[in-house]
Amino acid sequence: MRVAGVDAYGQVLNEYTGHRRVDGDEPAQPWAVYLAGTDRRFRLLCFDLDAKSAGSAPAAARDADVLCGLLHDVGLDAVVCESGPTGGRHVWTALAESVDAETVATLARLARHVCPSLDLSPLSNAATGCVRPPGAPHRAGGRSTVLSGVLDALTSPTGTAEQVRRLVEALAQLVDDAEPAHDLDPHRPVPLDDHSRLYLPGPRRELPAVSAAALREDAASGDASAVLWRVLIGAAAARWRHADVAALVEDSPGLEHVRTYRDRSQRRPRGPVDAARVLRRQWDKAVRHVASSPRQIGDDPTFDARADAIAAHVRDVQGRADASAGRWTTGGGPADRRVLDVLCILALQALSGAVEADTRRLALLAGVGRETARTALLRLSADGWIAQAQEAAGPHGAHWTIGPDSVIHTPADIDRSQADPRPAGAGAAERSALLATLSARSGDATHDLFTMAPGLGHHAGNTYARTTTEPQDLDELSARTGDSPERTARILDRLVSAGVLVRSRHGWRRHRTDHRTAAARRLDVDGRLDDRAHRYAVERELWAWWQAEDAWMRAPRRPGAKHRPGRGQLALVLTPDAGTHAYGPHPRRADGRLDWREARRIVEDERDGRAQRPRPPADDDVSSAEQVLMSVLGAVRIA
Repeated sequence: MRVAGVDAYGQVLNEYTGHRRVDGDEPAQPWAVYLAGTDRRFRLLCFDLDAKSAGSAPAAARDADVLCGLLHDVGLDAVVCESGPTGGRHVWTALAESVDAETVATLARLARHVCPSLDLSPLSNAATGCVRPPGAPHRAGGRSTVLSGVLDALTSPTGTAEQVRRLVEALAQLVDDAEPAHDLDPHRPVPLDDHSRLYLPGPRRELPAVSAAALREDAASGDASAVLWRVLIGAAAARWRHADVAALVEDSPGLEHVRTYRDRSQRRPRGPVDAARVLRRQWDKAVRHVASSPRQIGDDPTFDARADAIAAHVRDVQGRADASAGRWTTGGGPADRRVLDVLCILALQALSGAVEADTRRLALLAGVGRETARTALLRLSADGWIAQAQEAAGPHGAHWTIGPDSVIHTPADIDRSQADPRPAGAGAAERSALLATLSARSGDATHDLFTMAPGLGHHAGNTYARTTTEPQDLDELSARTGDSPERTARILDRLVSAGVLVRSRHGWRRHRTDHRTAAARRLDVDGRLDDRAHRYAVERELWAWWQAEDAWMRAPRRPGAKHRPGRGQLALVLTPDAGTHAYGPHPRRADGRLDWREARRIVEDERDGRAQRPRPPADDDVSSAEQVLMSVLGAVRIA
């Protein structure tokens, strides 16, 4: 076992540097046991749920309930301990059969996505991962105390490797259980019950563990809408009816979003009509979601393996970037990290390490200017973070490869024995989890408030993106941003002064509601990104128009200028010739040169809805079919 070290003043450190034999006397200072053996295969699993900051103990307790439910669902015995005086939790289970380190690391990453208080370290390091067992002392006083379960489950284990794989598969299904931002249209009709509410046919089952835990969760203290969604997703999948959920509204803490709504910092009760409307709308949305997303990996048998490969590649690039945190804090570093993150997102979406990305697209996704994005690509390429696989050509942007020195291994390259098959859906779930994490972080940093002066700047946005609604101290935030404590403190103070962060004696945290837009208005930078997006869209259309005109001028057998389709007529052509464009021929000046100013005016008027449409002919012999083409497609008659 490993034993905690002691400094020169006799204070116990949170570093386990010493070793003792397990058959000796119990050490006086905290001690921990290894989760894996010398063969790097796990025989103990412990989910270490941290409660380091004030008020985080309830979150650790909720996560422990979720994990216990998942363990119970697959037949694994759970022993829950209160790790020490701060209120953290250790959820233990023991295995009669060992499990390989890769499967356990996947289990940890997926569990972290569902249970944010989980510390990944013990389950991600087969060589040194260790946790204080039940009864071991805590450096802040007290001992690890058993709250539920029996110790015989740890000393006489019965868990199997197959049960662990089923646990990974259950977590993989939960990763995508986030409420969709748009309405869903199921691929098959959904029946109505006697009360005209949607339902899925089949025998009613017990709620899944995560949904049952959400039903008991104190939703009023957090995101009540997200908690309600977890309840409804599980209820719909378990073949419950709307009436079954409605009967629980009065007494279930997890249905707080139905009973009340948030008004700034407090919740106010809904009227009965409004409450019924909310439940009906969200219930129908959940049923449609389950009906159209049947928890499977489509029809492509290679998708899971390819998703696993690109997720591992992106995780490696992100890990190296996090280890080089100081690279992203000075000069163009903050913009470089945003662009690198966006390229990783595009790679995950495309399931490819090489992606096409023009500077304007990267600029809009990263919340920087196009020239900033261009120079960021050059710096990243010079430092070996990316490489240009293909130059820009015509309407196509350049192709960039992330992590060019790394190899994207296929599953055939991984030496896995037949006893350790990959859990089904784990690769797709890891890709989804990474996408969600990187997209959320990029979205938090991309805001008008974090543009250049008088905005707070890119580094302030990157720092804000690494904060949460839970307090974090200066050392933690400094380590996450890679900046010095002094400079991190100055940036945090600017964010507090702007009104987007709150400082307390426990550290810095976000407001429960987003205050960035209000802060941007105060700094008179609100709308900057929208203006930039509009400007780049116009520039894209002008470039495409010029490309079409250039192709027409270079065509060996080009049609005469008078016979080229005019504005609005291209919609009638199934296979347009090279050089045609929706705006028609490019405007020219009297001397025959291209008139860029007039072209920009035409494009901007079209995008702003100010464009003048040609009047249809007044002939009485215009057929109804021609009238449809003129009114719907903007066609005009040509002689």
